[in-house]
Amino acid sequence: MIDTQALPVVAADGHRFELLARVPAQPRAQLLWLPALGVAARHYLPLADALAAHGVAVYLHEWRGNGSSSQRPSREQDWGYREILMHDLPASVAAIDGGARLARIIGGHSLGGQLACCFAGLHPGGFQRLWLVASGTPFWRMFPAPRGWALPLIYRFLPWLAQRQGVLHGRRLGFGGTEARGLIGDWAKVGLNNHYAGVGITQDLEAGLRQVQSRATAVVMAQDWLAPPRSMQGLLDKLPQVDARLDVLDAATLGTRADHFAWMKSPEAVAAVLFHSFE
Repeated sequence: MIDTQALPVVAADGHRFELLARVPAQPRAQLLWLPALGVAARHYLPLADALAAHGVAVYLHEWRGNGSSSQRPSREQDWGYREILMHDLPASVAAIDGGARLARIIGGHSLGGQLACCFAGLHPGGFQRLWLVASGTPFWRMFPAPRGWALPLIYRFLPWLAQRQGVLHGRRLGFGGTEARGLIGDWAKVGLNNHYAGVGITQDLEAGLRQVQSRATAVVMAQDWLAPPRSMQGLLDKLPQVDARLDVLDAATLGTRADHFAWMKSPEAVAAVLFHSFE
């Protein structure tokens, strides 16, 4: 039997949201899952159900500004990596009651995978595993030509547009949702210089990544131009003390398109790769 939960969470700065959970009767591990940019937590319930069937208790974090979040980005409300890493994620961790007996896993999709790694670096020894799906550094040199050549321009244009409008209206552009300008600014800087940092963050995130000691399972999709294998490998290269495995899944294996998002509705193949790496 799988227990369905919606745990109320309040961050240190007053931000409120719900942590969606799928918890099997006798879990073998607990996973904190971070969504892709602009994607509400509820869209990962099929993945949570697939993993819970394997005995993994799954807790779906909600990005500030999405889904159950009490905030929405605007000219008056802005945030970036600092608020996510220093306020929201610690609050989600505190809301999870898994006990010391369970293996602790953190992972995510796309931006969620990147920030999962950064958060693990801020909390040495806090997680035994990293599960990364369709993720990787956005650094422009990690993307094949000719698309990669256009990325520096995009990484300069989107923060400018967000500053001008007060937010980034990502859905109009086919990229993310309505996003906070600070978040887009922090993300774009990584895309330009391959250095993880954030406005107001005093800790050295890159140094933290180098200190992470765990095992990582990384999955990319064969036709995913938003997260090609080299991008994922670039992220894994920032984790020199992590024992990492990288799998590339094609459409035949997935049973759906091998792109950035299609797997979310048919996540069984991804869940199988993640869980089998745990055994």
